[in-house]
Amino acid sequence: MKEQLLAAVRGKPADYVEVRVEDSKVTQIILRGPNLDNVGQNVSYGGCVRALVNGGWGFASFNSLDDLPAKVDRAIENARATAAAQRDKEKVILAPVPVVVDEVRVEVEGSKDPRRIPLAEKVKVFQDYNGIILSYGKPISSSSVSYVEKSSRVVFANSEGTYIDQEKVDLGGSIGAIAAGDGHTQVARVGFGGSLGFDVCLGLEDQVRRAVKVAGELVGAPTVKGGEYTVILDPRLAGIFAHEAFGHLSEGDNVHENPNLAKIMKLGEKFGRDILSIYDTGLDKGARGYLKYDDEGVPTEKTYLIKDGVLVGRLHSRETAGKMGEKATGNARALDYRFPPICRMRNTSIQGGKAAFEDMLEGVKLGIYCKDSYGGETMGEMFTFSAGECYMIRDGKLAELVRDVNLTGNVFNTLKNIDMVGADFCSYEAGGGCGKAGQGPLPTSEWAPHVRIQKVVVGGKG
Repeated sequence: MKEQLLAAVRGKPADYVEVRVEDSKVTQIILRGPNLDNVGQNVSYGGCVRALVNGGWGFASFNSLDDLPAKVDRAIENARATAAAQRDKEKVILAPVPVVVDEVRVEVEGSKDPRRIPLAEKVKVFQDYNGIILSYGKPISSSSVSYVEKSSRVVFANSEGTYIDQEKVDLGGSIGAIAAGDGHTQVARVGFGGSLGFDVCLGLEDQVRRAVKVAGELVGAPTVKGGEYTVILDPRLAGIFAHEAFGHLSEGDNVHENPNLAKIMKLGEKFGRDILSIYDTGLDKGARGYLKYDDEGVPTEKTYLIKDGVLVGRLHSRETAGKMGEKATGNARALDYRFPPICRMRNTSIQGGKAAFEDMLEGVKLGIYCKDSYGGETMGEMFTFSAGECYMIRDGKLAELVRDVNLTGNVFNTLKNIDMVGADFCSYEAGGGCGKAGQGPLPTSEWAPHVRIQKVVVGGKG
């Protein structure tokens, strides 16, 4: 395949040409209540060509390598048409990157390679977790269990001479206990995921039992009283905050295409206290956001966004890096061969600090400890998150469980109000993924320690 792909993109009447071919297999298992709602496997094969001519992009996808030169020609024709239609628009400039020739294989020690485990064995694992939930009785009313696994081989070649043959594995899911009572429903979940072995799906029994307990207790818990609080986020919710509230604002296309955001996101500006550092990396093996090369064949790296409270970087494709005169960071990612790559996160993390959890509690007269996230939304610099499991903090001690806790605020004010960062940095993976421009869910990771934030607006009972 190597010579075929390189021959197809070399010497063409274009400024740049690339081809990406993907062969993948997806396994899905879904249980709802006592029912095995969906179980199956499907395979897909296809590819795409992307061409740059006179500053305009052309794109063409396909499901067969037959007559590949004609598909390259079609992408070039599309690029010419794009360039002609946007003569007055900013032209595309690609940042220079090294030429790479490499082969990447997924290596899993032992017998836990998910590609070699029978489907029936996987189904049994999740049926057993489901049985733990359903055997509990009231107030547990149902369950929701999901597992998705994708293994793929992605081959990339471009007109500059790069050729990368890369295996990828991604798996993740959620095990949820659903409780009902007093006119409302509560859910507690166990998330898991990774990019190597199936072992991340095993040994979760104690976590599932705890989720069942928490879901039941949430039914009888009081609704939080709305107001402004000192809030401690657990590593899971802190990571979600880093990704959703700040990570998207750091993506090069979002900054470049939004003049108002560009004025705010100036490198060198102080965004938080010296204790705060946030980075995005593709180098953490085993993380769902791990990848050696992005979908433009660029080696990934650890990219600091905030370092010691100062904005120092952002996430780039070759195009956004070229337009902004910065370095490509290996953040060009595509959901699959049907899409061109765009700026996307990998593993977005808050770097560990020095504070102990007990120190964060100390001195908080009235606050809230928030764990996990059940969703949320961002709109520009504003965010709203629904926390999953929350406890009041009273006079420096954890107190009663409360429910319906929604955290709202301005991300830039919130960053400045982070006054403690924990020394307990940890990795946490879950199912699902990131959505952007119709490409989702894309596997990403969000790692963090505990963080404490002052003056957080909490929605709840008035």
